[in-house]
Amino acid sequence: MVTVSLCMIVKNEESVLARCLDSVADLVEEIVIVDTGSTDQTREVAARYTDKLYDFVWTDDFSAARNFSFSRASMEYIYCADADEVLDEENRERFRVLKETLLPEIEIVQMKYANQLQFQTVYNFDQEYRPKLFKRKRDFVWEGPIHETVRLAPVVFDSDVVILHLSSGSHAKRDLESFHRHCGAGYRLPKRLHNLYARELMMAGDGEDFARAAAFFQASAADGQRDQEEIAEACCVAARAARLAGDVVAFFKYASKILAEEACSEICCELGLFYEGQKDWEEAAVWYYNAVYETQPILDLRTQGPIGLTGLIRCYEKLGCGQQAESYREELKMRSASEDAKGSEAADAAGRQKQG
Repeated sequence: MVTVSLCMIVKNEESVLARCLDSVADLVEEIVIVDTGSTDQTREVAARYTDKLYDFVWTDDFSAARNFSFSRASMEYIYCADADEVLDEENRERFRVLKETLLPEIEIVQMKYANQLQFQTVYNFDQEYRPKLFKRKRDFVWEGPIHETVRLAPVVFDSDVVILHLSSGSHAKRDLESFHRHCGAGYRLPKRLHNLYARELMMAGDGEDFARAAAFFQASAADGQRDQEEIAEACCVAARAARLAGDVVAFFKYASKILAEEACSEICCELGLFYEGQKDWEEAAVWYYNAVYETQPILDLRTQGPIGLTGLIRCYEKLGCGQQAESYREELKMRSASEDAKGSEAADAAGRQKQG
């Protein structure tokens, strides 16, 4: 059986830390907790579970804090967890089995991160695989009978462990502020972070957030080193920022850039909102219809669902087409019921864990 170090970085998590640790403490051989400046009872809670409790001066860099926590681990594998995560009994057993059967060549284990659409979190999917368990020391292996080379790609295993994400609220505002600071300091966002910044803005940003991000994404839309996906993301953000600012010329400039390549649900909803603002209900309805039925989203799945559908409902109500509005209202209810059923299953699992 492999040995595991649990590594966490925390700050002001006294309300949820014990819940997380109760669900995983007996599954690991070591607990490493790094506090980045708590002012509540987080350190006192952590001290009940481990003596490997460290302070880390916050540098506005989550990676630096994670790396510090990993440097204090001593077991074969490192399990990385946040304080708002929980393993229920079924997945605690899966974790045990995983430890007993894990092959030594596996370097990264992915686990499903679940319940993401609840608690005001900013995600498109309720479940997705994330790397959660890491081999602490990598074994370099030569491969190939001829022209041999060292294997560089890690060996990744997708496990059946499901982690419940029970967030107490959205971190989007904090994240957007961090993005703004780093971009303002000249940090060039890699593709993954470029996508995350654009997605968090489109899903949770307010007018102030878009105003602060506008210059960065305008520059990104004109950046010849960005690929087509990144340029489309940038144009979506720049178009919304322009619409919110009332800059019609800039709005159509960035909307047109996307339409000239391949329309997406996000820009169709932006056009719907623009024409609603002009009280052109027929034109707005055309774009909302395209958002829901004729295009695909690239950042926010809701634009192809509730956002586009509620736009259609508003437009047809304004046009006096009650029957048409009702048909879209029924479709919205059916889609919402399906999502509620998924959320209820996750909530039941969380309840069982809490009772246990």
